[in-house]
Amino acid sequence: MNRRRFRLLSTGLAALSGLVVFVLATDLFPYHTLNHDEGVYLQQAAMLLDGELFLRPPVSDAFRPWFFVEDAGRLYPKYSPVPAAMFAVGELLGGYRIALALVAAGIVGLATLLASAAFDRPTGLLAGAFVLASPLFLVDSSVFLPYAPTTFWNLLFAVAYVRAARAAASGAKRRTYGYAALAGLGVGVAFFARPYTAVLFATPFIAHACYSVVAGLAHGRALARRALARLAPTALVGLSGVGTALAYNAVVTGSAWLFPYEAFAPRDGLGFGDRRILGHALTYTPEVALEANAKVVATLFGEWVVAAPLGGLLATVGLGAFGLRAVDRAGTLRARLASDRAEATRQDAGTDPDRSPALTDLQLQAVLAGLFVSVIAGNVYFWGNFNILGDLADPDDGLVSMLGPYYHFDLLVSTAAFGAHAVVLGFGRARDLAARTARPRASLAAVGLAGALVLAGAAGAAAAPPLSANAEVTDRYERAYQPFEDRELSNAVVFVPTPYGDWLGHPFQHLRNDPGFDGETVYAIDDGPERFAVTDAHPNRTYYRYAYRGQWSPTYGDPVEPTLREVRTARGEAVGVAASFGLPPRADRVSARLSTDEGTAYYATNATPATLSVDLRVTDGSAGLAGPAVSAVGDERTVPVAGADEVVLQVFVSDATGGGFSYRLELPVRSDGGEVLALSPYREACLIADRCGGEAAYVEDAMPSGITVETSLYGTTNGSDS
Repeated sequence: MNRRRFRLLSTGLAALSGLVVFVLATDLFPYHTLNHDEGVYLQQAAMLLDGELFLRPPVSDAFRPWFFVEDAGRLYPKYSPVPAAMFAVGELLGGYRIALALVAAGIVGLATLLASAAFDRPTGLLAGAFVLASPLFLVDSSVFLPYAPTTFWNLLFAVAYVRAARAAASGAKRRTYGYAALAGLGVGVAFFARPYTAVLFATPFIAHACYSVVAGLAHGRALARRALARLAPTALVGLSGVGTALAYNAVVTGSAWLFPYEAFAPRDGLGFGDRRILGHALTYTPEVALEANAKVVATLFGEWVVAAPLGGLLATVGLGAFGLRAVDRAGTLRARLASDRAEATRQDAGTDPDRSPALTDLQLQAVLAGLFVSVIAGNVYFWGNFNILGDLADPDDGLVSMLGPYYHFDLLVSTAAFGAHAVVLGFGRARDLAARTARPRASLAAVGLAGALVLAGAAGAAAAPPLSANAEVTDRYERAYQPFEDRELSNAVVFVPTPYGDWLGHPFQHLRNDPGFDGETVYAIDDGPERFAVTDAHPNRTYYRYAYRGQWSPTYGDPVEPTLREVRTARGEAVGVAASFGLPPRADRVSARLSTDEGTAYYATNATPATLSVDLRVTDGSAGLAGPAVSAVGDERTVPVAGADEVVLQVFVSDATGGGFSYRLELPVRSDGGEVLALSPYREACLIADRCGGEAAYVEDAMPSGITVETSLYGTTNGSDS
């Protein structure tokens, strides 16, 4: 295949990859994935576009995004800014997802070049196609996570390293140093993005570089000097990337040696023993590490490479062919060293003092094979591979079931390259056999078509399950976010629930703030007294509360029933809520409980009409419940209210069989200098007791007959309601 045709085909393949990923990112992941780190990177990208390394929220506890570190009123993300900066470039070009398409095109293009350099051009093109068809590539290149962007820089380093070595062999000094510096840029940026990932990828190349220098020293200083001269720009530029990462640490965390992820969770990192992040902890022993990583690697080659598991088997065949070829060509180690010595002698004799030994295709294949060792072995030391599995006994648990073994993303290139090598070798063998038949062309075409159909069918079968599973998650997300699609919010504040703790973007990463917390819509945590600090910081806005009914679990069960309800404010000497609760015909007993952090009062009703009407009234210092059918039980008729508080009213409805349900109102109030301020109550109809207090929001269209809640918030000043 000539160079012009190869360039045309490889460019077309890269462009196709970018288009496919853009479509997937837009249509399959419009609301992002189960991995809430996406929101972290997009928040960071928005910060970089605003020229900010820190968030300075007006109310830190109400606006802290997921995986952000709090430091003296400032917030910064636990991740490196490199992937976020790449996503920001996409936004400058017209949309964040453009960056995903460009990265995907770059990965496939560079993988094609690298495999071509190691084998030949047809193998390189097929390897690029194999990368594109790999489920791990399709899914993880379409989302805002750092694994594909880091692989892009790793591949840039690899291709530039190879070209620098081969330019040096041809005596082209300018090209040598240019490619060497480009290789340093690639590995330096990759280190800044994900240090350990970059080290694992670079290890086989570093081994080759050391071999080049040592072999040169064994055969003469001139050869060693040439190798060092070629490697120096890569090392210097690469170390500048390391220095940039350390300088960023110093600015953000205050210490060059303290990475942001360590500042967030000091025990979340490399090594065995006690590993910990937030409330999740594990004693990560070598035994646990080996078991977890064996499952991760088996999942990679069994489900997530091209045409899995066929693609993994093809890569094994390709590796075997490489091994046989290496033994056949190299012979013994002594013979290889003698050959190197003879080559060095010829160069030192003055044949061409500017030339260095070429990086042979066999050496490059050895480097690609070495990635299987460095990446797989190195990841054993990282407990993240345990975490993505979830329950080790359940193959459908954990993020690996939806996003694949993304810590091994770099292995897609080696797997595709050796798999393509096996296919090309097999096709060559088939061509030789077809030549012996009566109709060689027809026979070869039949074999080629059959092979292509098998590969295409296997590739589609491998890609379908993860794409389908993520599509189901997207359908549930679409249902959950429907209120935001149906309503145009302007100059608004939306209070969001916190099913996973007091974080924004966890899980609702589709709802993000502008870095200045001054966008058309501002999102705040719907919890605690900070709600009033939020309204103070954003006056003259329309307030809403986002809530849902059902269990938040996008991977299984029914989708939630969401609601977006306007939140009103009331103030005065007293505030109150006039509420009416529907009572189904089966109800025979109704009671109520009123509580705050300071105390509890109980109430009974002397009748069970179709609707129970009550008045929850809060003054400066106390709250009480009244109504025509309501009477206090015991001595406590009111409950104390201190400062900023939540007054919770629960109405228990029982029937003669012992069953029943409850209503719950949560009224945020704040007393200050004789005046009381309140926000509209959060309303629940608790048909399942353990979901009350978060997953039982009253959604009118989703309720059984007879279960209704109506509330009206008011404030009283000088005896008059407002």
